[in-house]
This record gives sequence, structure tokens and C-alpha cells, in this order.
Amino acid sequence: MDGVPAVVLGLRFDVLAWNPLGHALIAGHLPADAPEHPDDRPNTQRMLFLDPHTRELYPDWQGEARRAVSSLRVVAGAHPDDRRLAELVGELTMKSGEFAALWSRHPVRRCAFGTKSFHHPLVGPLELDFEMTRLPDSGGQALLMYGAEPGSPSGAALRLLSRETVAFYAP
Repeated sequence: MDGVPAVVLGLRFDVLAWNPLGHALIAGHLPADAPEHPDDRPNTQRMLFLDPHTRELYPDWQGEARRAVSSLRVVAGAHPDDRRLAELVGELTMKSGEFAALWSRHPVRRCAFGTKSFHHPLVGPLELDFEMTRLPDSGGQALLMYGAEPGSPSGAALRLLSRETVAFYAP
């Protein structure tokens, strides 16, 4: 999937895998092999609310936070007996007042596609379309992909990030 940032997420929004461009886009400050460590995998919900580097990626952090909590509510409603999911919600509630306030509003909305704005530390502003597809028979895994309008400044920035990523990952 050259040129397409892609991330595979587990049911609880744990990062199970990412391609180099997906890693560079959402978590370049973390080790590239982080998803390979099951006990300490990145979690996009935890990153959004507890990681200052991730927070800086989103110019409209409040909008992104609302979208994330709404999506987490959908998963929690579908899996009310999932202990690890309840532990994630409890951790975020205890460590982030912003999460706790949003969670208490009970937003529920599946956010499978749309547009996200980023302010990437290497390439600057990006306006990217995203689509999250739940994979059938996968225990709740989803593929999250991003793309830019061809010929747009965001497309140019994504190509630049891709070139930087290739240079970084080259042997």
C-alpha cells in the first residue's frame, strides 16, 4: 500500500500493525516495532488523550476527541462484558478529565469515514480523508487508511512524508 498510510487496529483500538507511512503519520515519535509488543502496544485512544505528541497532531483536538469517544462508546455498547475494554475506559477516565467529561455525555456514533486535519511535525498541515473498515471474522479488527486529494497540498505533503519514511526505513 505505497503512498497510503494504513493502520490495523484491534477491537479496543490497540495498534496491531502499521505500514511505515501509517507509523510516520500518527506515531513517528514511537518505535516502529511498537505494535509487535503485545503487552505494550500503542492504543489510539490512550495516545489521543494521554500523549502530548499525538495531541499536537490534531489542530481540532476537541473534534477528534469527540469522534474517538463516540467510536469507543459504540464498541463498549457492543461488548459490555469485555474486561480489558472496561479497564481502558477506567484508565482514561482517571487520567484524563477531558476524556471523563466526554464519556459522561454518552456520545455514540460510528465514525467509519470522513476527513481529519493534521499538523504534522515534519510536513506541516494535512487534510486527509480516512476510512475505517471492520474486517469480517477478525474479532473486531479494523483497517484504517488515509488518503489525500490528488494534486492537493496535502497530497504533496503526504508524498514528502512518504519519501522521508522511505529514507528512514531504508537499510
